[in-house]
Amino acid sequence: MEHVDDLVAQSSDATVSSDTPTAPKQKPWFKRLSLTTWIFIALILGVLVGLALQGSPEIADTYIKPFGTIFLNLIKMIVVPLVLFSIIAGVVSLDDVKKVGAIGGKTILFYLCTTACAVTLGLVFANLMNVGAGYQMPTEDLSYEATDPPSLIDTLVNIFPSNFFQPMADATMLQVIVIAVVFGFGMIAAGKKAKPVIDICNSLSDVCIAIMRGIILVAPFGVFGLICPVIANNGIDVLRPLLWLIVVAYVAMACQIIFVYSGIIKLFARMSPLKFLKGEMPVIGFAFASASSVGTLPINMECTEKMGVSKEVTSFVLPLGATINMDGTAIYQGVCAIFIAQVFGIDLSIGQQFTIVMTSVLASIGTAGVPGSGMIMLAMVLQSVGLPVEGVALVAGVDRILDMARTTVNVTGDAAVATCVDAMQKRAAARRAKKAAAAQ
Repeated sequence: MEHVDDLVAQSSDATVSSDTPTAPKQKPWFKRLSLTTWIFIALILGVLVGLALQGSPEIADTYIKPFGTIFLNLIKMIVVPLVLFSIIAGVVSLDDVKKVGAIGGKTILFYLCTTACAVTLGLVFANLMNVGAGYQMPTEDLSYEATDPPSLIDTLVNIFPSNFFQPMADATMLQVIVIAVVFGFGMIAAGKKAKPVIDICNSLSDVCIAIMRGIILVAPFGVFGLICPVIANNGIDVLRPLLWLIVVAYVAMACQIIFVYSGIIKLFARMSPLKFLKGEMPVIGFAFASASSVGTLPINMECTEKMGVSKEVTSFVLPLGATINMDGTAIYQGVCAIFIAQVFGIDLSIGQQFTIVMTSVLASIGTAGVPGSGMIMLAMVLQSVGLPVEGVALVAGVDRILDMARTTVNVTGDAAVATCVDAMQKRAAARRAKKAAAAQ
């Protein structure tokens, strides 16, 4: 009897074990962390190691910086073909020149408005917080050789390349975008005859995106290699004399993200700003470490598409924004102009500050999305209101620290505009479909 009971118990146990689903094997803790988390861990580690190597910055430059340089080189390698083929694919997918014009018009209008808001915020905070008041610094022996800014006509002429390959070799992004748009229009005009070329461009766009995703997987190593040498070479000492300038600039830039971008996301995209910022976290982390708008472009395209923005909009709006939309740079120019004016004891009138706004908006169109380009544009802004260009040397020591924040603002603004334009296009398409259904 006991033997029978044992058999029943074993049978029952077998039944339970066969019916009970096997618990999935849990991944190791390091595989459960998201890429965003790893990027920010790398950022923090880079800062800590950089502080530890302040006494020996050559170690960071020799052994750690190459990892960041290699990663940034890989990003730059893929950016030009990615922009070229993505924009061609995006333009062709619209299949209508009027549709391209509608998206382009909205995009440029958004970019100009957000840039104007940015430089105005910079001026307001610089004045309210007295960014350079009472600042004592020896201003003799300052020197900075300004590069002559191109005229408006030269800027317009230089947008259109005379050679197909040279802009790609030089990574002149505005000319690459023009080439892509022109060829996209040509394929639309050619109709069915262009189908084989369109298929090749679409395939190459997918290949570039696949390569980009592979490069992004090693982003934490790149972030560590980029941020560590900056901290090791600059450290805390370089921040102390110009700490208030950094604080004012960072506050103005934070307000641009929190109020301006969140506002347009809520108003035009009808999306939760928190959802948008959460989706942009990998972009923000990489932009802060790399200080390159163009270098951050592949990650930005990936993240905006994950948030539901259509590929046709991201492939057109984001590359254009990486070239002409420089809101963070505009804030930097406004804050630094007031700082330099106050250090030299010069009072800027309302008219002069309005000139700074207009110059910064126009200058941002020609600012390349590479580290350090804001210095050249700052010299142009200073010249426009009669401030000594030598004042650029005052902020040169902390330019990299400011560059990281302004790049973060630049790329976040690009994503915000892309999200808004996409939402407006989708609502317009829904209205047209409703009218067409009603007409039938």
